[in-house]
Amino acid sequence: MRADHERATAALLSRRSAGVLRDRLRRVRAGAGLAAQAGLAAGLSWWAADSLLNIPQPLFAPISAVVTLAASVGQRLRRTIELVIGVAVGILIGDLLIYLLGVGPWQLGLIVVLAVLVAAFVGRSPALVVQAGATAVLIGTVTPSVPNVEVARFVDALIGGAVALVVTAVLLPLNPLRRINRAAGPALDLLIDQLDATATALRQRDAAQAQEALERLRNNKKELGAFGEAAQGAREATTLSPVFWSAREGPLGRYALAVDPIDRAMRNSGTLIRRAVTLIEDGEPVPESMPAAVSALAEATRTLRGEFARGAAEADRTRERALRAVAEAGRAYRSGVGFSGSVVVAQVRTAVSDLLVATDLGQDDANQLVRQAFGPLTPTGEQRQA
Repeated sequence: MRADHERATAALLSRRSAGVLRDRLRRVRAGAGLAAQAGLAAGLSWWAADSLLNIPQPLFAPISAVVTLAASVGQRLRRTIELVIGVAVGILIGDLLIYLLGVGPWQLGLIVVLAVLVAAFVGRSPALVVQAGATAVLIGTVTPSVPNVEVARFVDALIGGAVALVVTAVLLPLNPLRRINRAAGPALDLLIDQLDATATALRQRDAAQAQEALERLRNNKKELGAFGEAAQGAREATTLSPVFWSAREGPLGRYALAVDPIDRAMRNSGTLIRRAVTLIEDGEPVPESMPAAVSALAEATRTLRGEFARGAAEADRTRERALRAVAEAGRAYRSGVGFSGSVVVAQVRTAVSDLLVATDLGQDDANQLVRQAFGPLTPTGEQRQA
C-alpha cells in the first residue's frame, strides 16, 4: 500500500511539474517578441546616442527604450511622453534647488520631494512621478561631479523613447491580431463556462452550482483587463505602424471595438445568473426553453471566440446563434415564468444585444434584430427594451 501511495504521489508531482513547465514555456513564447523588441531598441538607442550624437556613456537611452517597451501594450506613446516630461520636471527642480541651496543629503531629499510633488501636479501617472524623482536624484548626486549631465539625460530619454516607438511601429512590429486573440480567449472562455454551468444549474434546479458560476464570473477583472489592454494596443498599432494601417477597417479594428460590449455582456450575464439563483431558490417555473436559451447564449459566445481566433471578416454565425438564444428566451417567456424568470429572459435579450454589437452591428440594429427574434409578446402587448 505504501509503495502504491508513493507511486501515486510521484505521478501527481510529475504531472504538476510538467504543467508548470508547459505554463512557463508558454510565457517564454509569449514574451519572445517583446524580448526581441527590447534587445533591438536598447542596442539602437545606445548607437544613436553614442555614435550619432556623441553623448558620452548614454546609459539612459537604452534604459528609457526598455522602460517604454515594458509599458502596457497600447500605452507606449503615452509612456514616451511621460518619460520626457518626467525628465524635464526632474531637471528643472534639481537645477533650481542646487543653484539656490547647494548640494547635500537634506538638499537631495528636498529636491526629490518637490520633483515628485510637481510631477503629481502635472499628471497622475506613476511613471511620470517615478521618472521625475529618479531624474532629480541623478541631478542632485551626479551633476556636481559630471557637468551638463542634465542635458544628456534629457536627450537620452528622448532618444530611448523614440527608438522604442520606431522598433514597435516599423522595424519589429508584433501582430496585434494575434495578441488580441490571445487576450480575448480567457475572457470569453470565462463567460462561456459560467453560462454553460448556469444552464445546467437551471435544468437540475441546483442553486449552489448557479451561485458558484456567479462567483467565478465576478472575478473577471484580470481577463477583461488583459483584453482591454490588448485592444488598446491594437488601436495604437493601427495608428502608429504602417504595416497595420490597412487593418483599421478589417477584423482588427472591429475586435478592438468589441471590448466594451463584451464587458457589458459579462455584467448582464452576471445579473442573469444572480436571478437564476433566486429563481431556483424561490421554486419558480423553469420552462425547458429557459436553460436552452442560456445554453444558446453560451454557444453564441463560443462562436464569437472562434471567429475572433480565425480573424473572420464577418460574424454571421455568431449572430445566428445569438438570435437563436433570443428565440428560446421568447418561448420560455410565453410558456409562463415568474418574476426572476422574466428577469433571466430579459438579460438573455440584453446580453445577446451586447454580443451583436461586438460583431460590429449598431446598437439600434442589434435591438431590432432581438425584438424580431423574440417573437410575439404576451397578450397585453407590453413592449420591453432589448
